[in-house]
Amino acid sequence: MKAVQVNQAGGDFEVIDRDIPSPKKNEVLIKVEACGICHSDMFVKEGAFPGIDYPRIPGHEVVGIVENTGEDVTRWKKGQRVGVGWHGGHCFTCDPCRRGDFINCQNAQIAGISYDGGYAEYMTAPQEAVASVPESLKSEEAAPLLCAGITTFNALRNGGAFPGDLVAIQGIGGLGHLAIQFAAKMGFKTVAISGSDEKKDLAMKLGAHHYIDYKKQDPGEALGKMGGAKLILATAPNSKAISQLKTGLGINGKLMLVGVDAEPMDISPMDLVMGKKQVAGWASGTAMDSEDTLNFSALSGAKTMIETFPLHEAAKAYDKMMGNEARFRAVLVMDH
Repeated sequence: MKAVQVNQAGGDFEVIDRDIPSPKKNEVLIKVEACGICHSDMFVKEGAFPGIDYPRIPGHEVVGIVENTGEDVTRWKKGQRVGVGWHGGHCFTCDPCRRGDFINCQNAQIAGISYDGGYAEYMTAPQEAVASVPESLKSEEAAPLLCAGITTFNALRNGGAFPGDLVAIQGIGGLGHLAIQFAAKMGFKTVAISGSDEKKDLAMKLGAHHYIDYKKQDPGEALGKMGGAKLILATAPNSKAISQLKTGLGINGKLMLVGVDAEPMDISPMDLVMGKKQVAGWASGTAMDSEDTLNFSALSGAKTMIETFPLHEAAKAYDKMMGNEARFRAVLVMDH
């Protein structure tokens, strides 16, 4: 098979020939049709995640067809179309797993980091990491839903807002363009926050009811004039910009973070105590959460905006994504 691997931290992407892997016990062999390129693939490219063994094939937004199954796999059969996302397996035995909190498994695996991922024509994955993909979704459009999609969908449905509540989405990029669609289709009064007239037109087409240009007005103040947000989903990794949103929370409002920035935020206890407001983070979700995301997208018509690339152009696609030039998700499409 053809694959793209990184040989060492900070190394280049290399197109290689490799034997097709064989599924071990409890594993599924997937013939990859499409694999999204995510900003988190930087962890493999730059060695920014502890414990990565090299060489490594990245990729955790994978859609393909079950080619074969290992021993003790009963749910998945050859010919089924499936996906694998960020959460790439769990141990079932640690305390979080025993409580059913698989996303916080102390021995969790990550597709494309703990084991080889979807920048390849074939990959294997633990059966508990595999999700079913609806027939109505194209593989290349479904792939980003397994990371950008599940992260925003799962955060929105667990954020405490109800249909009719004011929900704001900060950032209109790879995550934000999906979050706006999900929020509107969930019945929230959806406000998009970004910084250009071009993004305003896009936000309204995606289903936003209101748009705030943070370059022209204070976004927290603008949300406050609307009555305050029940939920603000911060998708763009900019701690300074996120900190400005604190005054836009309504009573019992929650600022939910899915865009990850290493810099600290400027939020004081007083910002939260008055009005019982919260700041929280959200991880992606399990394979069942991926299925829910995929099924909701198929039902509601929410779609990823993608640019596709052949496998051998993985480096070009990655650079375009890292340069914030992809609109809005870059996806590798296999030519078997």
